[in-house]
Amino acid sequence: MTVRITKAFTFDAAHLLPNVPAGHKCGRLHGHSYRVTLGLEGPLDPQLGWVQDYGEVAAAFRPLRERFDHACLNEIPGLENPTAELLAVYVYRELKPVLPTLVDVTVCESPTTEAVYRP
Repeated sequence: MTVRITKAFTFDAAHLLPNVPAGHKCGRLHGHSYRVTLGLEGPLDPQLGWVQDYGEVAAAFRPLRERFDHACLNEIPGLENPTAELLAVYVYRELKPVLPTLVDVTVCESPTTEAVYRP
């Protein structure tokens, strides 16, 4: 039996999008209260009854949260153009080696917008 779980995290960060057309509002430095949701899928552990311990998921994300929170995302190597889409890809690539059951990353930069990376 395969089961999907999710764990969400929040952080506040600033960014600007350097490749948008001149005059676009996202080309100016601004901030968001981001929500990142990690989707994990796998078989239930027959003894424990879970896919993965949520504490392990939180521990895996903690270094990224510390890197992102109250930072300018553009200053992080690999995030020079920190769109929600590219941030989702970045998070996935950073976490997949330590969370092998990770299947997707959702990044919300506002209550009405989100980007989902599902390789």
